[in-house]
Amino acid sequence: MTKQISHPFDEMHGTGPGVRAVYGPLSNWLGDASYSLLKKKSREAELLFRRVGITFNVYGEDAGAERLIPFDLIPRILSSGEWQHLARGAVQRVRALNAFLNDLYHGQEIIRAGIVPATTLTNEMYRPEMQGVDVPGGVYAHIAGIDLVRTGENQFYVLEDNLRTPSGVSYMLEDRKMMMRLFPELFRRYSVAPVEHYPQVLLNNLRAVAQPGIVDPTVVVLTPGAYNSAFFEHAFLAQQMGVELVEGQDLFVKDNAVFMRTTDGPKRVDVIYRRIDDDFLDPLAFRADSMLGVPGLVSVYRNGGVTLANAVGTGVADDKAIYTYVPDMIRFYLAEEPILANVPTWKLSVEDDRRYVLDHLEELVVKEVQGSGGYGMLVGPTASRQQIAEFRERLLANPDNYIAQPTLALSTCPTLVEQGVAPRHVDLRPFVLSGKTVTLVPGALCRVALREGSLVVNSSQGGGTKDTWVLNEGAPC
Repeated sequence: MTKQISHPFDEMHGTGPGVRAVYGPLSNWLGDASYSLLKKKSREAELLFRRVGITFNVYGEDAGAERLIPFDLIPRILSSGEWQHLARGAVQRVRALNAFLNDLYHGQEIIRAGIVPATTLTNEMYRPEMQGVDVPGGVYAHIAGIDLVRTGENQFYVLEDNLRTPSGVSYMLEDRKMMMRLFPELFRRYSVAPVEHYPQVLLNNLRAVAQPGIVDPTVVVLTPGAYNSAFFEHAFLAQQMGVELVEGQDLFVKDNAVFMRTTDGPKRVDVIYRRIDDDFLDPLAFRADSMLGVPGLVSVYRNGGVTLANAVGTGVADDKAIYTYVPDMIRFYLAEEPILANVPTWKLSVEDDRRYVLDHLEELVVKEVQGSGGYGMLVGPTASRQQIAEFRERLLANPDNYIAQPTLALSTCPTLVEQGVAPRHVDLRPFVLSGKTVTLVPGALCRVALREGSLVVNSSQGGGTKDTWVLNEGAPC
């Protein structure tokens, strides 16, 4: 039986009896819209998404199956002031994380200062091959997804940093297109900041980190192939940027350069936006059995013959144990106080933390340090006694592999469900782009837990998505 998390912040109604100002026009619109109309529009959206092929491939028990991520047609709305606060905090965080990665693979000053432990160098995501390698502009995380949750009127927390191959931006873009198609009249009630220029901003940033001296750099998107869970997004972004979508077999290495096979002969590639994990990038450098990568790619990369986005070795900074040190990184590298707070976190590798977590499993969320997609985690308040007992055994067998956090009362937004319109828990993933500058477009992937009381928003665990509306500065709402 699902247990309710007490007193989540209601983003539409706030803490008072009325409706918050930013949701006023939406509330009036919902009051005029019948449930049958909303359900009809929801079915229309599902049909259109299926026609376009916006699906993700499933791993685990249903491996090989394709699913449509449920789309909720009631938007999440953020005021200009709220967004500016989140944007400043996310940019600050990514600047510090890039500085940390550059330091980690060069002077390691933060380790010598005793702020980050030397055991970081034994993290499985740390890549010794990158030690001493200078990457263009010192940028390691060219694309970062910062997962945020809200617990109050003015309280946001960073839940995770996604720096390896963060996904979901295609849903941000397609959800907006769908809303504009289904409800043009609702947009007339709001001044909503656009997001459709994201692919051009991404392309400009990728071109900006090509090796110095290249006048017109060639950019490609490297995908593991059609069976990858995010293949739709790979193809979508390549098409939107107007660049080639390639697989490992389409590329080859020669004379300290990477070339793409084309019908007109080999063409040199300068920047690779890769959606392949480090381990599979190059069978000569990492996993010898990889059929997805390009033999010799890492050697060319280390010698400055090509730029990879995101950089090899970036994963060490989105480890959930490293996450706990990010506020200190901001102070160390930027001499600033963090704008966005971390969620309090216990590391099971620390004996006192481990003792506390084992005594309070029914209250906490426990995650694998390299986990993703909602897998390998325990949500204590919604878990059965048997699930808690089984998870306890996992923790005792390998405590270093886990962190724990309090179960936050994630904010809720109005959502269309079978019973009508009801509050459901949400999170937010803005995408921060780093090139010559660090920027983000005024929008984000908003994930919603469609099951009543559920806090797990991941699509692989039954979550859906919403369009995120950021209101333009000076808008009356």
